[in-house]
Amino acid sequence: MAMELPHFRYYKDPVAAGVIKPSDAVCLCCERARGHIYVGPVYSVEDLSERLCPWCIADGRAAERFQASFIGYHALDEAGVAPSAIEEIDRRTPGYFTWQEATWVAHCGDACVFHGDASEQDVRDASVATRQQWMQDYELAEKDWQWATKGYKPAGDSAFYKFVCVHCQQVVLAWDLS
Repeated sequence: MAMELPHFRYYKDPVAAGVIKPSDAVCLCCERARGHIYVGPVYSVEDLSERLCPWCIADGRAAERFQASFIGYHALDEAGVAPSAIEEIDRRTPGYFTWQEATWVAHCGDACVFHGDASEQDVRDASVATRQQWMQDYELAEKDWQWATKGYKPAGDSAFYKFVCVHCQQVVLAWDLS
């Protein structure tokens, strides 16, 4: 019988995002095969690639045992997000795949929920507020938005990541280039 995956407050669906996969692999932390393994980015002095289960990430054991981190938290710190939320994301939340180091975004003074790669429709139909937030975050103009989104396809060279504010539900787009 498969165990129910742990809930990650700031991550909508890590299985759909491709960072947690079904697997018979044994977790290096708890030494159990639980039916799923984390395949996303992890920062540690030890090679933990595809060696941690989602449960050891969720309860913080993996981060504590291996001094591991799953996301760059500096943007959250600069945005004034509470240290408890930063620690939850950095040490108890899966990361996501990106070209450069992944960054978690904030809105309304809190970390946003990661929803995965933005769809073509997410980008095409981005609200004025979403576009303005993107331009502010990247210190760019409307013409840059037009350039960055032209021909956008998920997982492409111009990558957009969808986050949703936990308070006002505004979509905030993180951006990265190959």
